[in-house]
Amino acid sequence: MVIRRRRTASAIGATAVSAAVLLAGLAGGANGGGGAASSPPSPATAAHRQAASEPPAPAPATPAQPPATTAPPGASGAAAPMGAFLGSGPEALRRMTEFQQWLGGPTLRVGHTYLPGDLWSNIEGRPEFLRPWTEWRRADPARLLVLNVPMLERNEAGVPDHEVRALLRRGANGAFDRHFRTLARRLVRLGAPDTVIVLGWEMNGVTYTGRCAPDPPAWRAYWRRVVTAMRAVPGQRLRFDFAPSRGEDAIGWTACYPGDDVVDILGMDSYDQPPGEDFADYVNQPYGLRHQVEFASAHGKPISYPEWGLFRNGDNPAFVREMLEWMAAHPPAYQTITDYCPHGVWECGRSPRSTEVFRRELAAAAAGRNTARPGTPSASPTDRPTAAISPSHGPDPDPDPDGR
Repeated sequence: MVIRRRRTASAIGATAVSAAVLLAGLAGGANGGGGAASSPPSPATAAHRQAASEPPAPAPATPAQPPATTAPPGASGAAAPMGAFLGSGPEALRRMTEFQQWLGGPTLRVGHTYLPGDLWSNIEGRPEFLRPWTEWRRADPARLLVLNVPMLERNEAGVPDHEVRALLRRGANGAFDRHFRTLARRLVRLGAPDTVIVLGWEMNGVTYTGRCAPDPPAWRAYWRRVVTAMRAVPGQRLRFDFAPSRGEDAIGWTACYPGDDVVDILGMDSYDQPPGEDFADYVNQPYGLRHQVEFASAHGKPISYPEWGLFRNGDNPAFVREMLEWMAAHPPAYQTITDYCPHGVWECGRSPRSTEVFRRELAAAAAGRNTARPGTPSASPTDRPTAAISPSHGPDPDPDPDGR
């Protein structure tokens, strides 16, 4: 079982971004590209009749190098929007400016936040919560708003499997459609109809109530129901990101894949933690980074990294460098680093060597020097972690002091 991160229901931690190349692409500066990584699906094409296919078998441990992910239509190779999760509330927008100044090069063009999953009224997206983010999005057409949306209320309340199973089946039958229609209407009304929705993230794990393992067919049917309800709202141009955590966790994530017609982006949350001993394991393990790229290519989807960062191996500059190199070799539609402790490289202050690598690599790329090496990155024998976090490490501190 994967050791999971914990979040509070009111201020959930994570990341997101959009583009064609992370490192090489940043060389084009802040104004290339555009915030949307691909043309959003037309509401008129919501023919949701495709049944979820049988999940493919896990990728072999040492397959051939996967093809580089094709840049989505409309994305420019001249710039790669990037972001960092810096809090759920409006204070994060101020921190984004400070983080960008600290980086000294790349422009943060992705805003990423999480809807609280405690109550349906919050999952519907209260206007006072959404408004600062949608105003930020509207201020620059090159920006992208990424919103993680829980599939069920009491999302972190430890709801048992039998109850999750019943809730998923109710959702698949339309019991919760109205909540998601409300959210879609609010996003349209607030001027962010092209928001990327990371729906039911890390569904292959055990942390969240909206998880897949208790009933995969019901989960897939429920996802399809939610997407259909939101796409039916006039004026929406939403895109939906299917974003498991890396590795098998409680269930192989391909068993949860709901169908190509209701997924726009194939994401993955990837932290420096088990399963896997080093970055080569993270790439080659079943349901790992290579499997994601190959699966996305086979299904014609761009990839993303809504969450990534340090964790169990402490200050590990090799992981940071190799994750950046992986994204340069396999360009994501968007990516954001999680920057609260213990995952981050800016505010946390626990990982000075990783911080140096992150800032240096991105600054070099923004200056026009492609620092990524070709091929699949492998773990460096030199830059090993200096301080591992104990597996008994407790819940992450609330990254959002305002409780938003």
